[in-house]
Amino acid sequence: MVSRSFVFLHVLIMLSLTVMVFSDLSDDFYEDVCPKALPTIKRVVEDAVQKERRMGASLLRLHFHDCFVNGCDASILLDQTATIDSEKTARANNNSARGFEVIDKIKSEVDKACGRPVVSCADILAVAARDSVVALHGPTWEVKLGRKDSTTASRTTANNDIPTPLMDLPALINNFKKHLG
Repeated sequence: MVSRSFVFLHVLIMLSLTVMVFSDLSDDFYEDVCPKALPTIKRVVEDAVQKERRMGASLLRLHFHDCFVNGCDASILLDQTATIDSEKTARANNNSARGFEVIDKIKSEVDKACGRPVVSCADILAVAARDSVVALHGPTWEVKLGRKDSTTASRTTANNDIPTPLMDLPALINNFKKHLG
């Protein structure tokens, strides 16, 4: 029961963050350029969750951790380079965050379905999070689209901002308040 409530709390918080931060996004951002995008994401997510049920929670967590560092911009997907301090190696993500291969597969399938890369990885993460919750018989919500992908990442911000499992409820509430305003 605690686990289910915790996931539901994360979903509600992500919905709040998405509505507040992305009010200029739209419901039909890809409708004209790639109407197959959302059904393709849903299909790949459902296949991944059917193969491994834990993947649903992993995709939601991946989106959650991405949004906590400079907004929902897919910066969590960036690998370490000379100019990128990857969030993948932050304390909360290193050897813990998973589902990257599912996002890679979604991106590949969506690019094929669209005939070219038009759907941002940030939008793929947001839609995959929602679709993974739905695939596990959880609630659904509308995902506004049109996010831009980041070209930078911040392991330091991830280390400082992503809530830890050791936080008590007051600490979690303060952490979330810091991100809301």
